Amino acid sequence: MSETIVTMKERDINKTANRQRVMYILSTVGKYLFLSLIAVIVLFPFYWMLISSVKSLEEYRRNTPTFWPEVFHWKNYTYAFKQASLGRLFLNTLYVGVVSTILSLVITVITAFVFARLEFKGKNVLFAGLLATMMIPGELFTITNYETVYRFGWLNTYTVLIVPFLVSVFYVYLLRQNFLQIPNELYYAAKVDGTSDLKYLIRVMIPLALPTIISITILKMMGAWNSYMWPRLVANDTAHTLITNGLRSFSFAAEEDPGSVNYPVQMAAVATVSAPLFLVFIFFRKYIMKGVSRSGIKG
Repeated sequence: MSETIVTMKERDINKTANRQRVMYILSTVGKYLFLSLIAVIVLFPFYWMLISSVKSLEEYRRNTPTFWPEVFHWKNYTYAFKQASLGRLFLNTLYVGVVSTILSLVITVITAFVFARLEFKGKNVLFAGLLATMMIPGELFTITNYETVYRFGWLNTYTVLIVPFLVSVFYVYLLRQNFLQIPNELYYAAKVDGTSDLKYLIRVMIPLALPTIISITILKMMGAWNSYMWPRLVANDTAHTLITNGLRSFSFAAEEDPGSVNYPVQMAAVATVSAPLFLVFIFFRKYIMKGVSRSGIKG
């Protein structure tokens, strides 16, 4: 009798285990099918942009779209690069992005260190005030910022594209939270050894918070690369036009029909502009995720 009961229990356990195994397999398959569907939906516009950039205008205009080019027209990229002066636009955007990123990093690191390690009266109130400014939409500052830079005579200069957005409260908060995870004992030991605050920041805190700093660098550079409204408002001359506004100002007229838009060439220009950000995200996405995740553990 006891052997029968044991056999029945083992059978029930095996059934339960098999049922759980089947449910796990089905849930895993369903999860990956759902993720694959979402990936196709997200990636399809990029795929369409790439294949359209190497099509002829006649093929692009067909009523029945083709999902693979009949003939690859790589000259579309050459034509887009020359017609839109992408070289000049790339240099302008790269200069603004690099300079603004370096200056913003210096300000962010020093400010985050002050709020994380130094003690002074009103520190918490001041930091709370900074966080409160994050609740205000950035569009509300556009008019006042424009009036300020107009009075300073900064219009149509690199200064107006760099200075107004050097300080980011979000980046300061992100890095401060990461600095707070570093044990205070390290700071006190460094002070006992006679280490200055600046030396401690450079040799201890920055190396330990490097993933967050790298993620801030990438996000700041991407923000400068994608900036559109503010550069269009304050820098309309060709010498200081950034790449997002530069593409907007060109019509990409077709050679065989000057009155129409050559959409394949336009797609080639957009693909060329999007390539740097795409490569940055592919190779450095782990630093972005690691930096953001490490900054929310202790506060």
